[in-house]
Amino acid sequence: MLTRQFLTVKEVADLVQVSEGTVRHWIRLRELRAIDLGREWRVIPSDLEAFLAAHETCREPVSLGAVGTGTTRAEARGNETASAPPRGESPPRGSRCDH
Repeated sequence: MLTRQFLTVKEVADLVQVSEGTVRHWIRLRELRAIDLGREWRVIPSDLEAFLAAHETCREPVSLGAVGTGTTRAEARGNETASAPPRGESPPRGSRCDH
């Protein structure tokens, strides 16, 4: 007996406030796990949660002393050599929250 609740592409799109085409794109790229039921896709809520967790960014705390002083977050942490990736490049996947 099935006890899992499945979400349609439209329901996923509504939940995360994107188009249905975007959800289908994530499924085609195999970034979002889905089940093919003939002409329709279904997503298990826990798979959607895992997808969202994998794509979230870290919320880096900011020192109150750094706010409005021109001090960077890295300097506020005491890391004066921190640098951003070269222009046009993204940080490596999975490295967003490694501090």
